[in-house]
Amino acid sequence: MVKVEIVDEHNSPYSSPAHSRTNSTDSLSSVASDLSVPDESLYDRLSALVDIVSPTTRQSISASVSKTSSFIKKTGRVVGNIVWIVTTSALLVGLPLALSLEDEAKVVQQEQEMLAQQQGVQAGVFFTAPGSPQPFSSFFPQMLPPAGTPQPAQKAVVPPGF
Repeated sequence: MVKVEIVDEHNSPYSSPAHSRTNSTDSLSSVASDLSVPDESLYDRLSALVDIVSPTTRQSISASVSKTSSFIKKTGRVVGNIVWIVTTSALLVGLPLALSLEDEAKVVQQEQEMLAQQQGVQAGVFFTAPGSPQPFSSFFPQMLPPAGTPQPAQKAVVPPGF
């Protein structure tokens, strides 16, 4: 509670006989040392502020703070659930899909390499070994098909599961 006292102006340390501000001989520090201030904690001071704010205002502030905190909690819970759903879906769907696409790309690359090798052998392209004037096919004559033999039709390589 707040105590209200009536202060007599004539006996006050702040009053002067001439009623002028410049006529005072007491310094503020000497006046403050004359007054006895009880030791108050921060909690005591904050609890005294309760009396300043009216009960209806305190109730409305309390209601708005509780509504805001419950809204933040609900929003955090919903956002957390959404993040959980997105990450688990990405792991369960995206990771196997990425791995299968990578395997498919490897198979396609191997097919292209095999076709390039077969076309190079069928066309009779003669490669020379580095540093030798002889054609590469003279080192490995079994790689070339005999002249005049019909070539079998090419079959595309089909990866398993397709």
